[in-house]
Amino acid sequence: MTQTPDAGDKAPKFDMPADSGGRVRLADFRDKTLVLYFYPKDDTPGCTKEAIGFTEAAAAFKKAGAVVVGVSRDTPAKHDKFKAKHELTVTLASDEDGSVCEAYGVWKEKTLYGRKFMGVERSTFLIDPKGKIAQVWRKVRVPGHVEAVLEAARALK
Repeated sequence: MTQTPDAGDKAPKFDMPADSGGRVRLADFRDKTLVLYFYPKDDTPGCTKEAIGFTEAAAAFKKAGAVVVGVSRDTPAKHDKFKAKHELTVTLASDEDGSVCEAYGVWKEKTLYGRKFMGVERSTFLIDPKGKIAQVWRKVRVPGHVEAVLEAARALK
């Protein structure tokens, strides 16, 4: 188990397949602010609300000089269906083997109805243009989250 990265740390590198046959790498965002948000699963209520929230705020994030990328362990094909169904515009990256979730410390033991299982803890990392983590939100509650991240992204500009 690697150490969980926190504000002030260098962001762990990544290279993942993304929706629409693309790829995303940390290096692609050099000189840009990156909002890297991890979520449990495509097309579940909380994850859908979060993705729609980031999509609706896309122009505001762009104006703040930030790019938003969502990450789950779903396949790129599942991401494509999710994006089409909800008209999402944010990039969705696929961490099928879980290595990026591990590197960012979001692969956690969770409990639902008394049953323990491993899953992605909803978390967001704001990464500055130099590749350092500026701010981290863990155990994210969706209401108000997009606005809080946008405010922090604007403060970096």
